[in-house]
Amino acid sequence: MSSAVETAIEIRPFHVDVPEEELAKLHRRIAATRWPSKELAPDRSQGVQLATIQELARYWTTDYDFGRVEARLNELPQFVTQIDGVGIHFIHVMSSHENALPLIMTHGWPGSVIELLDCVGPLTDPTAHAGSGDDAFHLVLPSLPGYGFSGEPVDVGWDLGRTARAWAELMRRLGYTRYVAQGGDVGAGVTDAMGRQAPEGLVGIHTNLLVPALSGTVPTNTDEERAAAAQIATFGQSGNGYFVEMATRPQTIGYALLDSPIALAAWMVDHDTDAYFKDRAPLSTGGPRATSRATTSSTTSRCTG
Repeated sequence: MSSAVETAIEIRPFHVDVPEEELAKLHRRIAATRWPSKELAPDRSQGVQLATIQELARYWTTDYDFGRVEARLNELPQFVTQIDGVGIHFIHVMSSHENALPLIMTHGWPGSVIELLDCVGPLTDPTAHAGSGDDAFHLVLPSLPGYGFSGEPVDVGWDLGRTARAWAELMRRLGYTRYVAQGGDVGAGVTDAMGRQAPEGLVGIHTNLLVPALSGTVPTNTDEERAAAAQIATFGQSGNGYFVEMATRPQTIGYALLDSPIALAAWMVDHDTDAYFKDRAPLSTGGPRATSRATTSSTTSRCTG
């Protein structure tokens, strides 16, 4: 085997180390935010309310411990490997249970592997969480290309199917010959694509997003499906703008989102009703209890994918 190929398939340990000067720059950029005028509507119908995002900015600059999530990530085994020209970051936690089943879980947009961290203990060590050893998994949590600590694609075409093939290759490199896959949001699309491609070794998938919703079609044969269709319709009327813009004009919107951490936070919070109301709670309780997934240093973690 050539040295070039050896380098390409190498799996290397990874450690998060954010320089203090980068955090200082981030604080300065937050402090230098140019705020828009206050919304005219009394609710969020015009978008993220000014008081909400200003409270988040205050929390980031005065109360938030940016090293806490970094430390939490570094407590877990992290690695990087190059697949199809992109450096892929992933967490790989082996269960101590002999018959643990390998499981690859894919996060969603706009998220990261951080949203899956609360899953690690219950899935790899279920007996410590009132479960059975028969429910144990060896856990693989990759960062989607362009997300978190994975590299950015250098060419177009990194759709759900291409990512699914990369995940199959990752599991092959890790030596797993029989495994399952799970995902939510965009991760559900990747997982669904893995099921359709049926790579050798994949024996089952689970998603917690109605995958046809990604293509705009939802079955309506049952009460549950009709309720889901109604929710998708509501999203299409009031929240689909960001999706269309990101799907068709990512370069244009990227200038604003990369230039300002507050712009990025507002953009991400606006699409996520659950995160939005978590953020607004501090305004009525006198102090922040949580921030959203608006940054990879999120203080909320949900075992949902």
